Amino acid sequence: MKRFRRVRGNAADLAAPKHTGERSPSLDFDDTPETQLPPLVDDHLDAIDQPTDDTKATAHDPVRRRGDQNISDRLVVEPEPRLPSRIPPLWERLPRVMVDTKAARQRRLPWVDLFRNSGSSKAIDLLRTRLLHTLRAQGWRRVAVAAPTSGCGTTFTAVNLAQSLARVPDSRTLVMDMNFRSPGLAKALGLTAQGNMVDFLNGNISAQDHLMRVTNGLAIGVSRDGRNDAAEILHDPQTAEVIDELVAETSADVALFDVAPVLEHDDLSAFLPQVDGVLLIADGTRTTAKHLAACEKILSGHTQMLGVVLNRARAA
Repeated sequence: MKRFRRVRGNAADLAAPKHTGERSPSLDFDDTPETQLPPLVDDHLDAIDQPTDDTKATAHDPVRRRGDQNISDRLVVEPEPRLPSRIPPLWERLPRVMVDTKAARQRRLPWVDLFRNSGSSKAIDLLRTRLLHTLRAQGWRRVAVAAPTSGCGTTFTAVNLAQSLARVPDSRTLVMDMNFRSPGLAKALGLTAQGNMVDFLNGNISAQDHLMRVTNGLAIGVSRDGRNDAAEILHDPQTAEVIDELVAETSADVALFDVAPVLEHDDLSAFLPQVDGVLLIADGTRTTAKHLAACEKILSGHTQMLGVVLNRARAA
């Protein structure tokens, strides 16, 4: 390759050399023998543009075999990636269970929905409307349903109130069997108790695997086994987290929790931080004013007493 050496001179002479056929005075070449210069880039491009015999043979047949090429060397068109489909909300993904109303009549299940013209049905609907007014005015959604002692009709009230709430158009009602001492929600609805509420509250199973949708507006969570450590389960911070996520993901307008008797166990006291208020169920044949006063004392300062429902009231 020729090397160049700078030569001192006037700027005018260097700026405009005369083309006389003689060597320019401004540049002086070494007498080093010339070496072969590399081909220009344009020469490479020209060579690439020239089709070879192989490309000529396959220009109109891109999948044609050449020589000993395998079929795997053929051109493959990748399919366009598909966008992920929309995941339905949790409420729509809950498994649906059908409740046989005919069998419910034959088994004499305590559903006031089967007797819409009865006084009991009208009383439940009135309770529903008054409860909704209170909850909406305060922005509340979580209600514990409890009684002073066993046998006052807590599950009866929770089931029928939930069915009445679910009849409100465009509403969602959730009812959970939190009475670990004596679970009865599944039996009251004529269903087999297959759910494991403890595993659900511990986060071992998902809401989709635990909950069931009875109607378009009613979902339930049942429990199959009695537990003696119910209060410890309800005290667990994991339970609070699961309940928070459940109410948020289901977008339930009202969540009812059927819990153990107030004066017999401390389950409700452990669960009070998770609810907005308590609906107290009294039995006209066994509940006394002393029972109600004791319950009010336990609840005072911890949550709201939403009202007292009197079951089996004696006729005047």
